[in-house]
Amino acid sequence: MTLNYRFRDPELAALALTHRSVGKPNNERLEFLGDAMLGAFVAEMLYEAHPKASEGELSRLRAQLVNGQALAAIARELELGDALKLGPGELKSGGFRRDSILADAFEASLAAVFLDGGLDACRQVVRELFEERIAVLRRSSKDAKTRLQEWLQGKGCALPQYELIDSHGEDHAKIFDVRCTVTEPGLFSAEASGSSRRHAEQDAAELVLAHLIEPSRAV
Repeated sequence: MTLNYRFRDPELAALALTHRSVGKPNNERLEFLGDAMLGAFVAEMLYEAHPKASEGELSRLRAQLVNGQALAAIARELELGDALKLGPGELKSGGFRRDSILADAFEASLAAVFLDGGLDACRQVVRELFEERIAVLRRSSKDAKTRLQEWLQGKGCALPQYELIDSHGEDHAKIFDVRCTVTEPGLFSAEASGSSRRHAEQDAAELVLAHLIEPSRAV
């Protein structure tokens, strides 16, 4: 797999893959620009994919997608390591395999696409690379209540019932006790407590889901 973009200026593409160990010019300035653009485009995609997510939730999702290890993995998929220009020391120590160097080269390459082809070209490259990753993350980030409901619906079973058992404590630090009950495929309930009813329901749903999927985990 290679970067799905044809450069009009090959020298710009080569600069994006030139590590500082070679001397100057190198890809450090491009890496700076690419980092900012990648963060913005991924944020845009997450904003579209998660219309109900809070700022904090969106930030956590972006952090899972845009970090050194994740970007290095993409760089390996694109085989950027094979095209890196490294100084003798980095070459000898295997710099073409190092996560930080690969991640920087990927970000620099995105900046090179922007400078060579414009904003839309860069956005398109990012979307192609991150669309499926965001879809996978979206599926795996569904909350417990949603996953439990979808599991039961998939089996043709009745939906779960949530019951507030009790609430106690001072008003500023109230604790809610909740029970989640399913009647199919077999009667089972689990209780959980939380600082809000919503949090308690999520934890109770997680326990029920664990019982349904992997009964040995049930408590």
